[in-house]
Amino acid sequence: MTDITPRMNRLFNPTSGRCLDVAVDHGFFGEHAFLGGIENLRSTVGTLVDAAPDAIQLTQGQASLLQHEHGGRSRPALVMRTDVANVYGKELPDHLFSLMVPEPALRGVQMDAVCIVVNLFDLPGRPDVREACISNVLKARQDCDRYGMPLMVEPLVMKDAEAGGYTVNGDLESVVAVVRQAVELGADIIKADPTDDPSDYHHVIRTATGIPVLVRGGGRVSDRELLERTKAVLDQGAAGVVYGRNIVQHPNPAGMTRALMAMLHQNASVEQAEQILAATAPGA
Repeated sequence: MTDITPRMNRLFNPTSGRCLDVAVDHGFFGEHAFLGGIENLRSTVGTLVDAAPDAIQLTQGQASLLQHEHGGRSRPALVMRTDVANVYGKELPDHLFSLMVPEPALRGVQMDAVCIVVNLFDLPGRPDVREACISNVLKARQDCDRYGMPLMVEPLVMKDAEAGGYTVNGDLESVVAVVRQAVELGADIIKADPTDDPSDYHHVIRTATGIPVLVRGGGRVSDRELLERTKAVLDQGAAGVVYGRNIVQHPNPAGMTRALMAMLHQNASVEQAEQILAATAPGA
């Protein structure tokens, strides 16, 4: 087994031990509604690189926007999404799937990624999709061991939405169960949903048994709610956050990135983060 430490060191800040991963891999899932803020991904990646988060999450088809166009040692690390699914639409198709790119860790090595990401879905009444995800994780684990590539597993618990399709289920017991399964399957990093009550998040951290947990952002919320949630999960022991739409759909994505980086790495308060956001607003 090849040592994953060098790549893990590139992902997590050496002083705080935390990570801000900005996810802009949404186009992989084929949903038009996911493209807000990333229609011109080249421009989006350029803005994010200038704001200097710890990592940017991309797919194999778009990773070159970070790796080839933005050279230098100081660029954000690449986190590479390696599986695609069709479970996010308001109208679900008759056939649901979760598929992984061939030899995902090798592809990550070729793109100089610091880790690869694979989903672990828990969908109501669809054990077949969960089985496909488990198969993907097991194959990815084997490939990661071969190439020294850290494996981030994204356990997602969903429930039926009133408007159709699925929505995030933040039930603590459900989240804990799937997080623990991801750990047992061999995850090096967990990317998990927030729980309905963020003050419960220490239970998720404990269940991860020392594996670093990054908390997903999900859909757009107000600035205050996002910053308060971030503070809460960090206080509960989260190793960082993975936010996408709450950054790239923000009127000031660079400012929000800098505000979050201050919270993660300098222990800035919610109020201090708001001040950073205000000070970096266009026209400020």
